[in-house]
Amino acid sequence: MSTTSTVSPALVGDGAQVSAAAAARRAGRRRIALVWAGRIGLAAVVIGGWQAFTTWGIVDPFFFGQPSGIAQRLVDLLQKGTEFGSFYANVWTTIQEALAGFALGAATGVVFGVALGQSRYLSDVLGPYIKMVNAIPRIVLGSIFIVAFGIGVLPKILLAAVLVFFIVFFNAFQGVREVDRNILANAKVLGASQLQIIRHVIVPSALTWIIASLHSAFGFAIVGALVGEVLGAQSGLGLVIKTAQNQFDPNGVFATMLVISVIVLGAEWLIGKLEHRLLSWRPPAPTEANSL
Repeated sequence: MSTTSTVSPALVGDGAQVSAAAAARRAGRRRIALVWAGRIGLAAVVIGGWQAFTTWGIVDPFFFGQPSGIAQRLVDLLQKGTEFGSFYANVWTTIQEALAGFALGAATGVVFGVALGQSRYLSDVLGPYIKMVNAIPRIVLGSIFIVAFGIGVLPKILLAAVLVFFIVFFNAFQGVREVDRNILANAKVLGASQLQIIRHVIVPSALTWIIASLHSAFGFAIVGALVGEVLGAQSGLGLVIKTAQNQFDPNGVFATMLVISVIVLGAEWLIGKLEHRLLSWRPPAPTEANSL
């Protein structure tokens, strides 16, 4: 007497899907581990080589600093502060200026980008002037702002906003120009008002371009704040760097740059979270920005 066992095709299909999902998770974890191993290995090679070359006298630490000296200088800054007060207060000053400039520049960049992207007349009228202002060296604008508004925080905010504005503006402008004209026509046929079209069609379609610009925009906001502080300030990381430079202290310069890098990386992480939330409706697809 023989018995025959049958397996439901549905169960087989479910098992295959579970196995594929588990394999994908393992591949994802393996890739993350390899990425972090590569990052840590590269940092170890660069820092270790830098330390070795300065120790052996191949590179002069007087001009290029030394990783051990940079670490010690960073500890001194955090514990003892600077000539202009607490190091934390200087960090917060720069962050405030960069955040305010980032918000102002991003908001105005989106508004002008969407407006000029929709109106060919406005883009033809204002386009040459925008290009003229964009061609002005930023350090010249910083000097003009300091002469006009003093050495307070306002010139740094304005300079940071200018740098952010052009990055966001050109991306928003191009994003609006790339909106599918058939979708716009269908929305108008269905009776959507201009405000509804902007809110529900144009801005969501251009959002990918806008968010992509924000990844680099905050870095430029930090640059604008730092350049303004180097030109003239009472506090801030730019002033700390300028003072270290005047005192021939490369370790102090690199230690401050390390803090700036950490701030920018933190902002980039937050912008990535914002992108994931605002663009959750998109089909998941790897991008170059996310792969960095």
